[in-house]
Amino acid sequence: MCGRYVAEKAIEGMIAQLQALNAVDVAPRYNVAPTQPVLAVWEEAGRREVRFARWGLVPRWVKDPRQFSLLVNARAETLAEKPAFRDALKHGRCILPATGYYEWQLRADKKKQPYYITLASDEPMALAGLYATWSGPQGEEVDTVATITVPANDQLSVIHDRMPVILRGAEIEQWLDVRGVRAREAHQLALPLEDGALKFHPVSTRVNTAEFDDERLIEPVTVEKPEPPKDGGGGQLSLF
Repeated sequence: MCGRYVAEKAIEGMIAQLQALNAVDVAPRYNVAPTQPVLAVWEEAGRREVRFARWGLVPRWVKDPRQFSLLVNARAETLAEKPAFRDALKHGRCILPATGYYEWQLRADKKKQPYYITLASDEPMALAGLYATWSGPQGEEVDTVATITVPANDQLSVIHDRMPVILRGAEIEQWLDVRGVRAREAHQLALPLEDGALKFHPVSTRVNTAEFDDERLIEPVTVEKPEPPKDGGGGQLSLF
């Protein structure tokens, strides 16, 4: 899963390359969390724009968002089947520009250690996402998004068993082209990156608190080796 990410000023270059028709001010953010407004890029009626959207997708057909589960991540394996994501895969594909994301490893001592994960090339990431615009009874509209996850590659599996879909090059254009690229073709782009494409390091547990949002969060820290279990059993990684 992907529950926190970083969007520094470096994403301005990616946004410019995507040739959106509008521009927004990019304020560095080091601890983007669910339910917060995030920057996303999508095409609608042939227009490519940068928008602010709530991280946590709410499908158009939901009557009361307060009674609907928060959809932060969408599993790639079931995008075409789940009613919450099926329509968005056809008409609501988007990109969330990022410079890296966090993931938590459950250690042998049962403590959760956060890691900061970036592209090995140090380029910004294009996180594949879905968007939907929810309309309320009073005519209000709220743009919402979810990121897409896939099984982790071997390199990342030592931290977590899933990872976000990160698109590169022509894949980005295909994903955004909802008029020219069908849902089935776009779905085939939702794959894990190859081993070696990413790098990671442990970071402070300060990232666990969404109120902390500063560049110290991405600095590497030294992690003490956990004490072996008293029963002599080996630790096992599991979901955050």
